[in-house]
Amino acid sequence: MWKPILSAPFGRSLELAVFDEEGEHALVFPCVRGTEGWKNAATGARIDIGPTHWRDWAPERFAASNSDGFGDRP
Repeated sequence: MWKPILSAPFGRSLELAVFDEEGEHALVFPCVRGTEGWKNAATGARIDIGPTHWRDWAPERFAASNSDGFGDRP
């Protein structure tokens, strides 16, 4: 279940999403919340997005995801 971004914990691998008028757009890689913002959990690269929701990272959800960085975008 998705949770509001303001409740996201620090220092844990999370799945991030943006919910907008077009629907849910989830990143297909884990991110970590830090004091400086969001980072890719695998590379440490800063993520320049404004996520609206989060949930625990579950890699099995992404076995057949798109290659553009979003899991359910058409």
